Amino acid sequence: MISYDPATALIVVDVQNDFADPGGSLYVRGGEDVIDVVNAEIERARAAGAPVFYTQDWHPASTPHFAKDGGTWPVHCVAGSWGAEFHPRLVVAGEVVRKGTGGEDGYSGFTQRDPTSGEEEPTGLEALLRDAQVQRVVVVGLATDYCVRATALDAVRLGFDTTVLRDAVAAVDLEPGDGDRALEEIAEAGGRVDTAR
Repeated sequence: MISYDPATALIVVDVQNDFADPGGSLYVRGGEDVIDVVNAEIERARAAGAPVFYTQDWHPASTPHFAKDGGTWPVHCVAGSWGAEFHPRLVVAGEVVRKGTGGEDGYSGFTQRDPTSGEEEPTGLEALLRDAQVQRVVVVGLATDYCVRATALDAVRLGFDTTVLRDAVAAVDLEPGDGDRALEEIAEAGGRVDTAR
């Protein structure tokens, strides 16, 4: 079980209706089942004085990120829509970092990539963590094989001691086993995979 303190931040990735609700446009099977585990981690983190940060997909209605505009994914998490809202059961008690706001591919909480040029630019998350003097991060949320994976790998790359909680994430698994492979990749990169319970 992870121990929290003011230098250990919890990063809650994209627990939004389009991913976590069965009616969402890009529903992650089992996404709603991790919310109680995530909320328990939020409660534990806050009790220990640890900062909690949330990432939120927040796309324009048209973006090369979407299949209808030449990208990969169905329309999801359009700014201001029901699908972009945090799941109503999620406890939101910290700063929110929105990604994909300009039409970028916003997989990682730390970086966004222009889907045409491939250029990357940072979000505000790293600066928030540095300002809070965070050294360690715990990553939970959706989806294991996309935004959780990218966020955790970036956290490792940026020098944060990084842990992903296996029972507080759920995978898309476009190919069977993608979620497990993502966790293996995070571990091979120098992160840790642990359990909340």
